[in-house]
Amino acid sequence: MPSAPKSRTGDYRPWPDDKPIVSLNDVHKSYGMVEVLKGISLDVKKGEVICIIGPSGSGKSTLIRCINGLTPIQKGSITVEGQEVNDPKLDKLSLRRKVGIVFQQFNLFPHKTALQNVMMAPVLILREPKAEVEQRARALISKVRLTGKEDVYPGHLSGGQQQRVAIARSLAMRPDVMLFDEVTAALDPETVKEVLLTIKELAADGMTCILVTHEMGFAREVADHIYFTDLGVIVEHGAPAQFFTNAKDPRTRQFLSQVL
Repeated sequence: MPSAPKSRTGDYRPWPDDKPIVSLNDVHKSYGMVEVLKGISLDVKKGEVICIIGPSGSGKSTLIRCINGLTPIQKGSITVEGQEVNDPKLDKLSLRRKVGIVFQQFNLFPHKTALQNVMMAPVLILREPKAEVEQRARALISKVRLTGKEDVYPGHLSGGQQQRVAIARSLAMRPDVMLFDEVTAALDPETVKEVLLTIKELAADGMTCILVTHEMGFAREVADHIYFTDLGVIVEHGAPAQFFTNAKDPRTRQFLSQVL
């Protein structure tokens, strides 16, 4: 993997190797009286692939949304490239240029073609030249193996194809970190493979990836580190080889016995 993430101009960012690109410290999040995150701390290095697993309701998706600033936290700190996500003065656009996110729902605009969906944010939000963005968008559609689908509307694409367009759309903002929130949960088994292959290729290219997933085989294959969450806390974490074969906590072992 490369020693540093590429910047939006194609050269390398001067981000030190000894500092995490994403860092969470004692993060707490509540919805009313219900505490969903109860002191989450973790660090993600440049080019690392992190998988977060756990039962439904364990706070995984909330955690992902907090990293992108979509969900505010009550206590703790989240930084991306040293920038505090919960700083009231934060430029949210600046953050979301650094951190892309793909959800379980594709959220594509049905009246826009695949190419138009990928181009929209850089053209309308970043005000980048349309010709330059189109060239990049076509390259991204090719990257997610959808060449020939540029002029097709979402309603005529399979679920897996729509999700790959959603990934290309997020990549069009040229982020340094990609977040994936159960992106295969709504897909049938065949299309799951297409999407996971796309994410695997991104990881191989050196993209920093944080994934909430229930695909254990995929997590074992691509992750550098696995985090198991339950009831809003990190119960156990480790490298895949150690995590899947020698889990220490009874809650981890029980969860793995149900999903493996």
